[in-house]
Amino acid sequence: MIAPQAGAMRIGAVVLPEYEWPQARKIWVELEELGLHHAWSFDHHSWRTLCDLPWYDPLGMLSAVATVTERIRLGTLVSTPNFRHPAVLAKQVMTIDQLSGGRFVFGAGAGAPGGDARLLGGADLTPAQRADRFTEFVDLSDELLRNRVTTYQGEYFSAEEARMVPGCVQRPRVPFAIAAAGPRGMRLAARHGQWWVTIGDTRKPGDRAEEESWQLLARQLTRLAEACEKTGREFSEIGRLVNVSRVVNSPYSSPERFVDIVGRCRDLGFTDVVVNHPRADGVFSGSRPDFVRAASAALSAFQS
Repeated sequence: MIAPQAGAMRIGAVVLPEYEWPQARKIWVELEELGLHHAWSFDHHSWRTLCDLPWYDPLGMLSAVATVTERIRLGTLVSTPNFRHPAVLAKQVMTIDQLSGGRFVFGAGAGAPGGDARLLGGADLTPAQRADRFTEFVDLSDELLRNRVTTYQGEYFSAEEARMVPGCVQRPRVPFAIAAAGPRGMRLAARHGQWWVTIGDTRKPGDRAEEESWQLLARQLTRLAEACEKTGREFSEIGRLVNVSRVVNSPYSSPERFVDIVGRCRDLGFTDVVVNHPRADGVFSGSRPDFVRAASAALSAFQS
């Protein structure tokens, strides 16, 4: 992964996997034509207030998107161990990397309590147990995607001669984007991540006053730098990505506002900003023309 030059920022979008293919194809192709650097999908089995509405498998959707785009990076934001097993998921990740010609990014998070966590049954996990499970999830995913054959036995996951042939296009494996807010997750991101991902306050995304949110992001970046130092990782080697749709309200209500937000993120130390693609109503609702104007302005302002 090539870091942006001083002053440059990579800008992307998140598209929920809720659209029938003709409309989904149009949205994803338009994002590439707009010039965005990357585009992502939430990876949930169903999601919150949209749980009774159409919602397609994100990895299946990204497989299709990979065949109708040529340049833009694609990824999950984020896959979790709530209902994904690393051995099966790694094969899907490898496949999308092949279909995209080496453009896939594996976004991973610990997984929050809720519908996805209850989907397969089993006891509720404590925060410490979720952190343990996430460590296994990322460690095993790293082994699977680097090696042709992997055998692994852990507390939460196991794999017996799991084969990944022909392997990822990107070597030694696809880049990882690790979502983390706590110290253990930060260290995991420092060890394995090509990106670190944040949505600000993970307990109540978007509920803080805007200035408080900027202060929280600054503290998180400081903690990431400390985690990099403890693990022997150069802070400059890891991309720092923030989904501003989960941090501030109406981030692209005008081109000037979005350019200001991206600039503040750059000044804090972020390398990448993503915003949720506008939906017609409800969560992440917005104006598509406003989104296009704002994204175009930011791309122009922050290109290297």
